Amino acid sequence: MFFQHRLLRGAPRFAAQLRSPVIRSVMQRRLASSTPQAGENAFVRERQAVKEHAGATTELWRKISIYAVIPALILAGANAYNLWTEHWEHWSHMPPLEERVEYPYQNIRTRNYQWGDGDKTLFWNDSVNYHNKDKAT
Repeated sequence: MFFQHRLLRGAPRFAAQLRSPVIRSVMQRRLASSTPQAGENAFVRERQAVKEHAGATTELWRKISIYAVIPALILAGANAYNLWTEHWEHWSHMPPLEERVEYPYQNIRTRNYQWGDGDKTLFWNDSVNYHNKDKAT
């Protein structure tokens, strides 16, 4: 019993001694390779080559992103803006919504919608869509 008691009391001190830098370095040195060229094996050379290749590839894609993608996005945005303005310019020459012909296939209503006045769809746009219930074709 006395021996067990001393062993349990001494265990934390023994563990602290094992964690000391001197003991730790001795244990680590014992596990390390003792060959003088430990850092120059085939695995380390291959990993270094992979790291250099990854660096070069990263630099290539960074240049592509900056010098090719950003100008392409700017040109695509300018093109979209020009198409948008041409589209609304065309709409300004059309007759008012009330005067346009409503064909039988437009605005088919079999029953009312649950929202609003029951006549407008979920994606209704007053500046583009028009529906006159009383107007016949």
